[in-house]
Amino acid sequence: MIIFEDSEIVVCIKPKGLLSQEGTPGTQSMVAVLGEKCGCRVYPVHRLDKDVSGVMVYAKTKEAAGVLSKQVADRKMTKSYLAVTDKSDIAPEGTMEDLLFFDKQRNKSFIAKSERRGVKKAVLHYRLIKTVGDKSLYGIKLETGRTHQIRVQFASRKMPLYGDRKYGNKEKGDIGLFSSSLAFRHPKTMEDLLFTAKPKGGIFDIFKE
Repeated sequence: MIIFEDSEIVVCIKPKGLLSQEGTPGTQSMVAVLGEKCGCRVYPVHRLDKDVSGVMVYAKTKEAAGVLSKQVADRKMTKSYLAVTDKSDIAPEGTMEDLLFFDKQRNKSFIAKSERRGVKKAVLHYRLIKTVGDKSLYGIKLETGRTHQIRVQFASRKMPLYGDRKYGNKEKGDIGLFSSSLAFRHPKTMEDLLFTAKPKGGIFDIFKE
């Protein structure tokens, strides 16, 4: 689970089913799990959906959390993902740009037609990596980090992610989304860091060589 750790940060692979941030009492979270493993409090600086796994970084000090959070706000932390959806006739490479509104009560994001209170711009870049049968694997780089962004942007183009029943896919299985890489500067040394991982199991296995 932990792939890198020093006095300032801990980088891990978050498993599906765990909240990336602290939740209500009694719910399991990576904050609690890492805090126990590291023997200290850890601070979340970005999010990953509960049902999605992949690379994440947590700060071990308030100072490191502040530096990393600013990198996120300034779009200096680069997040890349792998996503599986049905084969589509969209261009093999391109950019998706939408206006999104997140409904907290329904825990769901929606495409908005115009700017208004609560609506935020969402941008991602994608490229087709491989197609096997009726399934396609896409590499995605986020320019913005909105709630459920990848899931709703793909679903709005009639290609919901595999297993994502919240956004219209009917197939049973884990959501076909994985945080595959994270690039940022170390909060103390300012060294450029890059961490990568490959998904294991589930629908991703059909794309193995």
